[in-house]
This record gives sequence, structure tokens and C-alpha cells, in this order.
Amino acid sequence: MSSQQHSERPQPQTRSAYAQFVRVTTRWSDNDAYGHVNNVVYYSWFDTAVNRLLIDKGVLDIEASPCIGLVVETQCHYFAPVSYPQDVDVGVRVAHLGQSSVRYELAIFVAGESQSAACGHFVHVYVDRSSRRPVALPPATREALQALQVS
Repeated sequence: MSSQQHSERPQPQTRSAYAQFVRVTTRWSDNDAYGHVNNVVYYSWFDTAVNRLLIDKGVLDIEASPCIGLVVETQCHYFAPVSYPQDVDVGVRVAHLGQSSVRYELAIFVAGESQSAACGHFVHVYVDRSSRRPVALPPATREALQALQVS
């Protein structure tokens, strides 16, 4: 591996890199046979944190919003294990706002830790609930998402 490839390898992040945090409690069932939280659970935490923030900001009504965000891309890099019964803080920031899409960048921090145990992203494309065709981000949603951008 060249030094250039090594320098591009994702690294743990610090809490200051994220706009907001959502606390998630690990569950007994999150641990896998190897004694740590299974990788698929991290994606659930990402989804939970973003949707919690959108609901709290009043721009997502799960049952009635005329447009919804569908995940079209996701990725996660793991740096340190997390195990039940640790609580985690999911850091959330918006890295890019398009006409009908948003890229969220997220990090998993064990409660009390300053370095992330994992970092990832996912992209929502906003679509009409009925037709599933892309739509422009509603103004209130765009404003809420702009508040999650970190300079």
C-alpha cells in the first residue's frame, strides 16, 4: 500500500465535526457471536438518528408527509468495537444538499468517548410519497437540513 493510499483511509472523527447528536441505547440482541455490536446495527442507528432529528424539527410526519426520503446509498467504516450495554451518541451532519437529495455524514461515539468508533454516510433522495418520483426538497426541510451543516 502506498503512503498516498494510506493517507486517504478513513479515520475516526471527533465530536466537534458533527452538528447534533442523538443518544441510542444498545440492546442485548445487538451483540453478535463475537461479543460486539453487529455491523448491520450501525445502519439502523444512522437511520434512527436522522429520522429522530427530522421528526423533532417538524419536517417529517412518518404517516402523512407528502414527500419522503429514500436511502439510495450508504457506507460505514469501523474503527473500534461497541458492545452491549454501552450507550452511543450518533453524530449527524449534512455534507451536501442537492435539489432533491441530501448526503448525511454520521459517526458513532461510545458515550463519554471523544473519538468515533465508526463513521459513515447515507444519501436520501426525496420523492413524492405516491408516485415515488424525485421532488425538490420542501423549503422547511431544506432549512432544517441547512442547520445540520458544519463548516
